[in-house]
Amino acid sequence: MWASFEQVSEVASVPVETQLEAYRSELTGYCYRMLGSAFEAEDAVQDTFVRAWRNFDRFEGRSALRTWLYRIATNVCLNMAASAQRRVRPMDLGPAGSGTATHPGEPRPEQIWLGPMPDDRVLPSAGDPAEVIAGRESVRLAFVAALQHLPPKQRAVLILREVLAWSAQEVADLLDTSVPSVNSALQRARATLASADTAADVRRPLDEEQQTLLARYVRAFEAYDLTALTELLHEDATLSMPPVPLWMRGPDHITAWMTGTGSGCRGSRLVPVAANGMPAFGQYRRDPDSGHVPWSLIVVGLSGGRITSLNHFLDTDRLFPLFGLPDRLEEGVGQPEQAGQVA
Repeated sequence: MWASFEQVSEVASVPVETQLEAYRSELTGYCYRMLGSAFEAEDAVQDTFVRAWRNFDRFEGRSALRTWLYRIATNVCLNMAASAQRRVRPMDLGPAGSGTATHPGEPRPEQIWLGPMPDDRVLPSAGDPAEVIAGRESVRLAFVAALQHLPPKQRAVLILREVLAWSAQEVADLLDTSVPSVNSALQRARATLASADTAADVRRPLDEEQQTLLARYVRAFEAYDLTALTELLHEDATLSMPPVPLWMRGPDHITAWMTGTGSGCRGSRLVPVAANGMPAFGQYRRDPDSGHVPWSLIVVGLSGGRITSLNHFLDTDRLFPLFGLPDRLEEGVGQPEQAGQVA
């Protein structure tokens, strides 16, 4: 398909596919915030590019290419959001459970869960430090989860105005509405988010204290030293494991779970990655035959020198390829000193 782009348009000196690809990362970030799923976001961006390709000969530069692509992407996301269930975290489904539970509950369908996103798919690796930090904050799990509580159009307005810094007039033009309507939607969206839990996680790059904290976490987890691990947890730290609904709060419940039902994680190895502007790890559990096999993608929340959340995503068949993680580890791979690489 891409080969035919140059035949479609002769008005630009840069091939059309090159022009479109320049916006893939930021459009993926926009669609992820709108939809709460890395896989749906990538589908939405691909659909956006297909529509842009089919209509590029009629584009004629009447607006900026970026604005035109965002208009297409917004319509794609609004259509997808209208027919989909709001994506949630286990905390949205009920109260915290007990660390002594013998079963985490039956897995729920993938379509209901908020999922993680690799940093390198949506965030620039360099640029103005303030903008880089703001971008990372805007894809944090807590923030993206809070966005899902908004009606789709309010969601779009808030992202465009607050995250991407579009003017009210630009957003009104994109949504074919008025500036007062945009301002009203933004005010309602702000009020909804004000009541949501969007407490700050970590801001990268990590400082020395945070790097040390992560290294201690990796050592404690791989050694399965639950006494050392407990010392790293905030008093309100949470543990969740989508697609199962059980979640728990507090060091006592977390360590009780890891001592009991979750003790199969003993002997695991961790490989560092980065997700949602936060440190993350591919967790590999010991294979009885040899080596280690995928078990979960752990996204770690940090604040105030403590771990505030351990988000274990168990859909490794799809998530590990997305994050470029290997399908198994042989002995000796995934050592504690790798924790510093997430910085």
